[in-house]
Amino acid sequence: MATGTHAYEDDARNETVLIYINGELIPRPDAKISVFDSGFLLGDGMWEGMRLHNGKLAFLDQHLTRLYENLKAVDIEIGMTPKQLAAEIQRTCDANDMTDGVHIRLIVSRGLKRTPYQHPNANVGGATVVIIPEHKIARDVAPLTLFTVHVHRGAPDTQDPKWNSLSKLNCIAACIQADKAGADEGLMLDPHGFVATCNSTHFFIVRHGEVWTSTGQYCLPGITRANVIALCRENDIPVFEKNFSLTEVYSAEESFVTGTFGGLTPVATIDGRIIGPGKLGETTARLRKLYHALIERECPSS
Repeated sequence: MATGTHAYEDDARNETVLIYINGELIPRPDAKISVFDSGFLLGDGMWEGMRLHNGKLAFLDQHLTRLYENLKAVDIEIGMTPKQLAAEIQRTCDANDMTDGVHIRLIVSRGLKRTPYQHPNANVGGATVVIIPEHKIARDVAPLTLFTVHVHRGAPDTQDPKWNSLSKLNCIAACIQADKAGADEGLMLDPHGFVATCNSTHFFIVRHGEVWTSTGQYCLPGITRANVIALCRENDIPVFEKNFSLTEVYSAEESFVTGTFGGLTPVATIDGRIIGPGKLGETTARLRKLYHALIERECPSS
């Protein structure tokens, strides 16, 4: 069972959902890809996590813009336009009678290889496209415990941190180290030692009524992160994307993380230091309400 920002309630309906694989809708127990797929062999591909709310895909354009930008960067041709892909995602949800409380994992790999080898000239056919929809509602969780890990975010000339790639070993290593330390997530620094992001969410602090987050240079361009920054600006909450150190984190009045699945989740402790009151703070609570209202505007009920 997932914990922290990815904690959810089990739903028996997920055992029989239809999974989309290259145009076909296949019952979950039978949904398989080849051992020669680039995603399995090499982690060669990109993914998106999306939400279906009131029958509508939340922030669809932002997710697809990020996906197609990532695919172009690594020269993967998906074989369909964003509009066509959006229609396939909706078709998959409709086939499962899904309208609300749904999390979707969209995966695009470079496709099949004729032999296990990294060069794209070993590929045959087109990309592999998988859409996994699940009935999945975030469970209320206690404020998080974070632990600063030794695994740093890399620079764009190693593996661009703006890629939402299938190759997640650096984040997995950070997750494992945090788990071994008894924490919910790992707080990751950038190559210069400034705070960058968490292993699966984006990180914010509140200091003197100001909301701070990293420069964004060494983290994924998060959709929820961007929406929270925009909400701050629209509602006269001072917000800054900047470099800051752990010293400034430890003395913050509040801290929270953001992500597509969990929205905004408060942070209680970091590296054994209690952050502010060690619970949901006033600014975080306000931003939570603003974000929930944004979701309702984005995906209004019919």
